[in-house]
Amino acid sequence: MGLLDILQEAIGSDASAHVDQIAQHASPDAIGAGLAAAMRSNQTPPFGDTVGRLFGQSSPMQQAGVLNQILATLGPAAASMLAGGVLGRLLQPGQTQLTPEQASQLSPGQVTEIAAHAEEQHAGVIDEVSRFYAQHSGLIKTLGGAAVAIALAKMKENATRG
Repeated sequence: MGLLDILQEAIGSDASAHVDQIAQHASPDAIGAGLAAAMRSNQTPPFGDTVGRLFGQSSPMQQAGVLNQILATLGPAAASMLAGGVLGRLLQPGQTQLTPEQASQLSPGQVTEIAAHAEEQHAGVIDEVSRFYAQHSGLIKTLGGAAVAIALAKMKENATRG
């Protein structure tokens, strides 16, 4: 069964049940593009809310990874000022990345605020965060049916064009 067949089957059923199978057949770039489309959709929660929810489901290593993606996209100086400077208080002088221990000190609500502010500063952060989460199919399943269905539909659209 090819990727298009899997996507077609997934779109017509419980899309979340097919995420692992799709992750085996699709490139991280294709998955990332689908996730970015879902995060930009007006049919899903706002980007900040989605990232906050995913953060709450993540391991400390994954939490650090997504926050470091935001830091890399915006730059440490700009990112450290987001959400009342919470990232700036965690980073030591000269430090440009958070450790898993530092990241786990943040709440999903704080990360929601950080992500929302990051999106206001640099819309491309959605693509970068989506690429990060594309590598974690277990977390993708937690997005909910609508977001997963939108992501898969975008992947199918892109696959038929390519």
